[in-house]
Amino acid sequence: MDSLNLKIIARIKSDFPEKFGIPRQSGLVPALRSVVRFEPEFRNTDALRGLEGFSHLWLLWIFSENVRETWKPTVRPPRLGGNTRLGVFATRSSFRPNPIAMSCVKIEEIRLEGNDGPEIVVSGADLMDGTPIVDIKPYLPYADSVPNAAGGFAESRRYDNLQVEIAPEILGHIPGDKRDALIQVLEQDPRPHYHDDPERIYGIAFAGMNVKFKVAGKVLTVTGIDK
Repeated sequence: MDSLNLKIIARIKSDFPEKFGIPRQSGLVPALRSVVRFEPEFRNTDALRGLEGFSHLWLLWIFSENVRETWKPTVRPPRLGGNTRLGVFATRSSFRPNPIAMSCVKIEEIRLEGNDGPEIVVSGADLMDGTPIVDIKPYLPYADSVPNAAGGFAESRRYDNLQVEIAPEILGHIPGDKRDALIQVLEQDPRPHYHDDPERIYGIAFAGMNVKFKVAGKVLTVTGIDK
């Protein structure tokens, strides 16, 4: 077998209409809520039977914005400033021979009823709205957790969270149920790692808002919000 066609079983409903600002890995922003919404062919409650016994899921999904006909054996990980090349299979780069990604998310709610049911509410996802999902598997703590595993270059390139400052008059424009998630997203510093201009204004699309901010040192200041 030289190739394989995968079926899209579901799509994610998230607060990110574009890639910029999405957490770089799953689980970094636990306040984020997303919904796994199944395609019509797979809207069958029997397919979720027994899932209520698990706390977390693996989502296998497609880098739908980065599908290419060709691939390169090396990539430039943003975590290394975009200047160092590493083997594609030593990274989680989206530019891969097969643009498949995986995310570990927490199950918040399983909804079996409703027009779009069944669907799964999850937290900690790092997917753009509408991203196609090709499989779902339960997280197995006894097999999937490796406490003493080595993290390669990613382990030595961890970054401290930013301090987020939002003036009260701006904070009032953010819906209450989105504030914690937005703040946690901004704490992760959405900018490319090689950007360091304290006067530059960035904009992140999130939950129907255009959130403008700038970063000086370790402090991120929200400068405005457009809806």
